[in-house]
Amino acid sequence: MENNGSWERDIIEKIALSALEEQKKARKWRIFFRASTLLLILIVVWWLFGKDSGHSMTASGKHIAEVQLKGEISTDNTSAEKIIQGLDDAYEDPNTVAIILRINSPGGSPVQAGQIYDEIKRLKRLHASIPVYAVVEDLCASGAYYVASATDKIFVDKASIVGSIGVIMNGFGFTDTMKKLGIERRLIIAGENKAFLDPFSPENPKQMAYAKDMLEQIHQQFIQAVRQGRGARLKETPDMFSGLVWTGERSIQLGLTDALGSVKSVARDVIKVKNIIDYTPTEDITDRIAKRLGSTESHINWQSVMNILPI
Repeated sequence: MENNGSWERDIIEKIALSALEEQKKARKWRIFFRASTLLLILIVVWWLFGKDSGHSMTASGKHIAEVQLKGEISTDNTSAEKIIQGLDDAYEDPNTVAIILRINSPGGSPVQAGQIYDEIKRLKRLHASIPVYAVVEDLCASGAYYVASATDKIFVDKASIVGSIGVIMNGFGFTDTMKKLGIERRLIIAGENKAFLDPFSPENPKQMAYAKDMLEQIHQQFIQAVRQGRGARLKETPDMFSGLVWTGERSIQLGLTDALGSVKSVARDVIKVKNIIDYTPTEDITDRIAKRLGSTESHINWQSVMNILPI
């Protein structure tokens, strides 16, 4: 009986030890899979959000500094703060021999464009030995051309679209639609112009005249900046400041731009320096994740309400 009992205890101990070993193995595999999953997530996050952060410091010694102006010029996208930061970083590098502003933009905020224009002019005065060239890809219109006109020379592709020196304010009127739907507008204001160009109220001739005068002021600021930037190179025509656009080839003939060229050809043939470093500021990883997930800050400002944009 004692032998039988000892045999049973041995079997139970072996089963218990075996179960314990299995638990240890399972725990090790869980740790392994969790660590592998975490590593994979970190790699994916880096690939999506962090791989292009910072300057592309792939060159050493004398180099060309590139700053990219792409997309709509606005506080939420290509802002004056972002472009100016890139220019400041480029000028602060003692190895920078020239700056290329790579442009592919339909324009945007006249305020943001004006700030970039003014800063380029200021930096050129401080660093007269470092030329600043604009190189246009597909599009350099409106506020983007405003910015480009501050540079020393503008290079384009023969098929680039250039110009649109004008200002627009757009909106909608819903008064007839509201009548058809039987909707009554109840608007309470303090200040006769507080509901300036309200889309749900009938058009106010006085306010329309005021808006047109305001746009004309901004338009004249735009025209003056272009004239100052381009100087004697500009061959003005009656429709030059009407909001029209031209091909890159035609823009050269009008003096709006200077010559045909790409970033590589300007670096090779004009500046004669091979190395190019991108100084365009990039968002940090938290900003990128927030934007990718659609978690952008909600805000309302005058420009978003009025939608005043150069075109």
